[in-house]
Amino acid sequence: MLSSLWEQINNPLLYAIPFFAVFIAIEAVSLRHAGHEDTPRAYSAIDSRTSISMGMGSVVAMALFKLLTLVLFVILYVELAPWQLPTDTWWYWLLLMVVIDIAWYCNHRFSHRVRIGWAAHQAHHSSEYFNLGTALRQKWNPWSEAIFWAPLPLLGFAPWTIYVAFALNLIYQFFTHTETIGRLWRPIEFVFNTPSHHRVHHGSDPIYLDRNYGGILIIWDRMFGTFQPELHTPTYGLTTPVGTYNLLKLQYHEYGNIIRDVRGAKRWRDRLGYIFAPPGWQPRESAVEARKKQAA
Repeated sequence: MLSSLWEQINNPLLYAIPFFAVFIAIEAVSLRHAGHEDTPRAYSAIDSRTSISMGMGSVVAMALFKLLTLVLFVILYVELAPWQLPTDTWWYWLLLMVVIDIAWYCNHRFSHRVRIGWAAHQAHHSSEYFNLGTALRQKWNPWSEAIFWAPLPLLGFAPWTIYVAFALNLIYQFFTHTETIGRLWRPIEFVFNTPSHHRVHHGSDPIYLDRNYGGILIIWDRMFGTFQPELHTPTYGLTTPVGTYNLLKLQYHEYGNIIRDVRGAKRWRDRLGYIFAPPGWQPRESAVEARKKQAA
């Protein structure tokens, strides 16, 4: 039984955890002793503890996600895929990493622009700090990833390789969560997601909202009109702060807000809007009434 469980959680991300801890410690110590006005803020103990706890929970969540999706992906790969690509070639892994990154972009954009997706993803954006510790502040309900990964077995990618490639994508993204690195060489900034690009993504400033969804590559944002360069230091966190370090509230409070709004809606159109429209959406009548109140 233990060996079976290990097979489900064993991937490159698990082996990277000790290195994550080392880099977080180095960054935390360096920021603590810097002491300059233009230096990024030092770590907050309670904020970092919360992020690390959420990261530990996400390891369990991803193991369960793998257990639930593996059977489906194997069926799609074995029974329905018109071909099966060779996993022992260099081009297979290069192609898979690119396809995984496209899938990440699509899922990430979905998670910001569809409220039910945002309910799962918003926990990652809840910190008002931006450092390597923030990278561990992961969601515990990665259900939407199954939707965007499902086409990959149909394209002939072996299911086990999908999990490995996704783990490598997340390992790369860990290092984009820092204020200690400025802009890099222009060709790198043009092609890859960098700390500068990802700082924009975590900003709650209006100009930064819903921008820079890329995982490893930023070219998808440039191609699909969601790219925004870093113009000033972002204000990190949610547009409406949660104001708590309670792990369950951080993970699930937005689901409660959706339920409240759906129960209070009078029409099915509005109920569906509260679930599938972008975060902050309001029925037309409610928006008009809100403007009248503001004018009054």
